[in-house]
Amino acid sequence: MTTITIVDDDVYIGDMLERVLKKEGYQVLRAYSGTEALLLLERHRPDLILLDLMLPGLSGEELLPHFAGIPVIAVSAKADVTDRVEVLLKGAADYLAKPFDIRELLARITVQLRKQKDALRGGLLCFEELKMDFISHEVYAKEKPVHLTRTEYGILRILMEHPAQVVTKSRMLDFISADTPDCVESSLKVHVSNLRKKLREATGKDYIEAVWGIGFKLRSFTIS
Repeated sequence: MTTITIVDDDVYIGDMLERVLKKEGYQVLRAYSGTEALLLLERHRPDLILLDLMLPGLSGEELLPHFAGIPVIAVSAKADVTDRVEVLLKGAADYLAKPFDIRELLARITVQLRKQKDALRGGLLCFEELKMDFISHEVYAKEKPVHLTRTEYGILRILMEHPAQVVTKSRMLDFISADTPDCVESSLKVHVSNLRKKLREATGKDYIEAVWGIGFKLRSFTIS
């Protein structure tokens, strides 16, 4: 079932959206603040996010980098052109000003989910010099094949699917457990170390960064 996360501190609007989306057959998750949205993202990866911008704690604009790889429709009372342009440039897939027509919102959701499916049909994940074909299960670094174990492949896939996020150890283990049930927390560090070594040998760069006590993330070498 397609899952949509509503990030909005306005309970009335959130309840209304939840009713409409469930009626359309979507599974709905809710977050009422920026901090709660990040905690929710550690446990669930939705197919799309409806994001209010004016939130308690972290603002919608501050949250956008954490949602990389997930289509985000900003739904906000900020109607100024400058605000819309800034949010789109920061990574939102679409922008809809409040108040809005629910039929238009549903149409925009359909369009974004269709785009997402079209992208997945391509079967490729890319991060700088790394490329993963999850149809053939092949990985390339600098266009050269890198031979990974099933566990290493699973670790790299979840990192590439969440390039701007720290992936916790527990979340990583949950993701790869179906294919590699023998991988437990005590051995995860060894698998990550072996993967890091293979990528470093292929590229000369240490793409995997350990975040002490939490998990791992991809390190970017692109100069912004």
